[in-house]
Amino acid sequence: MRAEPAHQTLADRYQAVIALFSLIPYDLIALIARLSIAGTFWRSGQTKVDGWRVTDTAVYLFENEYRLPFVDPWLAAHFAALAEHLFPALLVLGLASRLSALALLGMTLTIQLFVYPDAWPTHGTWAACLLILIAAGPGRLSLDALITRMRARQASAA
Repeated sequence: MRAEPAHQTLADRYQAVIALFSLIPYDLIALIARLSIAGTFWRSGQTKVDGWRVTDTAVYLFENEYRLPFVDPWLAAHFAALAEHLFPALLVLGLASRLSALALLGMTLTIQLFVYPDAWPTHGTWAACLLILIAAGPGRLSLDALITRMRARQASAA
């Protein structure tokens, strides 16, 4: 029988830390990703509206700074304001999460390609949050997960 060494090697300690990291629940990661990216887009949407009305300033920005090819600035401002409120709200609820994240990823790519091409570090961070949600879902703390559980119960009862 071999005696265990009295001290851990650096590699053993590193592996122990890695094992601790693996205990971080995905549900927590997904919740943080959902809330943080939703907050980013929601705040942007809030700058485009005054009550229920898209501001003239927002339309002006789409005419001059956010120019998109083939899209009327008035329409782009209205669609952006709607999307920046609807999809973040769905992400907070965890409802239609993957589709909402996909829509916001599309917006992120549009912003990156046509509006602020030098802002790739910021947009890359947004894309990472959104890709996590698209690939692995919103986690158990979501309406999507609740609906899935309810459907599974109904199917097993039938």
